[in-house]
Amino acid sequence: MSNSWSQEDHAEFLRRIAGQNNLDRPYGLVLCRGDVSSSDCRTCAVIAAREIRKSCPNSKRAIIAYDNCLLKYSDNDFFGQIDEENKFYLWNVNNVSNPVLFTEKTIELLSQLATKASYNSTKLYAAGEMDLPEGSTKLYGMTHCTRDLSSADCKKCLDGAIRDLPRVAYGKAGARVVGGSCMAIYEIYPFVKA
Repeated sequence: MSNSWSQEDHAEFLRRIAGQNNLDRPYGLVLCRGDVSSSDCRTCAVIAAREIRKSCPNSKRAIIAYDNCLLKYSDNDFFGQIDEENKFYLWNVNNVSNPVLFTEKTIELLSQLATKASYNSTKLYAAGEMDLPEGSTKLYGMTHCTRDLSSADCKKCLDGAIRDLPRVAYGKAGARVVGGSCMAIYEIYPFVKA
């Protein structure tokens, strides 16, 4: 984050989190989507830091998510642990015509991407697409973990997010599970930035 903000911005952010008591030690991270440019990542991180300070001025723990990034901080050391508490669910309001087949294909694509992100990527990120049997429609997906997780924990986190999707977005043409440690996204339109 040091190249995302000036030293004064960074120091002010940490001072507001930690307060005046030097015994409190803040832990924080920013996760930008793997397809986002460095410039867009910096912009998102600055906006997230500004908004979280405004919305949660005295909180020792907070999380905020935008399309391009996620920022979280805590007074507890969360590094290397899967965040099971913080999950945001978003879904496309449109329904698909064959929800059983669509859900099967969604889980298949995201599971492949979860394996790829966890074990074949230094960024713990993967994106891809799949042709659907229903004609010209394609399914697009993305999986991503915070880089403090091990490969095995990244896979475990993504598997949990993927398991949540049928429960929260069954038959929906797109959905996102954005958690404090990982995210899984699918849509029927290309959403990954080139």
